[in-house]
Amino acid sequence: MTYAHEATSRFTVAAWSEAAFVDIDGEGTTMGDAYYPSRGLSKADVTYSYAGEIEGTSTVAYLISYKAGAAPLSGFERFEGTIGGHDGSCVLRHTGSHTGEGVEARVEVVPGMGTGGLVDLRGEAQLRIAGHSDDGYELVLTYDL
Repeated sequence: MTYAHEATSRFTVAAWSEAAFVDIDGEGTTMGDAYYPSRGLSKADVTYSYAGEIEGTSTVAYLISYKAGAAPLSGFERFEGTIGGHDGSCVLRHTGSHTGEGVEARVEVVPGMGTGGLVDLRGEAQLRIAGHSDDGYELVLTYDL
């Protein structure tokens, strides 16, 4: 689908808390306080901060299905702030996969979940993250209001 507007932003991870709730084989890796099963399911609660044409903060709940190769993930993000100068909130759905090298996901606005100036927001973005970045990650949202 094509949209009339585009907003470019950089986002940083302000907080990430992840916990496994299914461990199929009882094998995995511990990094810091987090345990990542070789095969299993985990839930990550994440806070993002956005700067640029998308300005604000969000909270995300990810479900991650760890397995060999790419780990499928899905999540819902509630954003509060401004997009292209319009104040409000919206909900974004993430669908993608995570590998040892990075994340690829389709991010789409969930219609009917916006408030304020974002009440009629429709749009999508492709998210590609490779490795760690201290200055954040780019997100380009194409959208209509």
